[in-house]
Amino acid sequence: MPLPPEALQHYLPAVMNHDNYPDAYIRGILNTVKTIAMVGVSPKDNRPSYFAFKYLLERGYRMIPVNPGQAGKEILGQKVYAALKDIPFPIDMVDIFRASKFAMGVVDEALALDPKPQVIWMQLTVRDDAAAAKAEAADLKVVMNRCPKIEYGRLSSEISWMGVNSRTLSSKRAPLAGKGVQRMSLNRETMAGGSIESSERAAQAQEQEMNSEPSAG
Repeated sequence: MPLPPEALQHYLPAVMNHDNYPDAYIRGILNTVKTIAMVGVSPKDNRPSYFAFKYLLERGYRMIPVNPGQAGKEILGQKVYAALKDIPFPIDMVDIFRASKFAMGVVDEALALDPKPQVIWMQLTVRDDAAAAKAEAADLKVVMNRCPKIEYGRLSSEISWMGVNSRTLSSKRAPLAGKGVQRMSLNRETMAGGSIESSERAAQAQEQEMNSEPSAG
């Protein structure tokens, strides 16, 4: 079943500042959504979208790949759909892994779904304020220019290499890692919504991928 709007309303500030998201807002989204459609994911295991898709899949999210060039195939065992409208079940969040110029079209497609998703998430370097305003006018939550993989790691302070963790993000600091778990080392500011230095390299790689056409091979 789709998430009720009130499930995320608690985490939404009165006026959203898309330049600086409160950690509680990001944490609330990542703790609440269960099914994520990633638009623009590549089947190539050296692409940032593949890394992000795999990371989130391993953390217990139901990941749905959307790529017209791969429709009918599988990515990491998940069936690929050509478009959001082809997914035969409700989705909670749409993760846009396409360049900013494509964001409005993806938002329009998401808003045409019944039921609509509860969250539009635009990856690093992806920002379209008009598309965000349109989604918010339809009561969707919006995140822009952030990577859910990086945000999950930043808020949980760890990368689980073996098995799937609980997917519950706490404001408490993670315990010291044991066997099979590696601490995530990020040069970040400690303020809520602070910048992540290591994300700059990820942003460059993601921007290069998202400006290319969806992979057919």
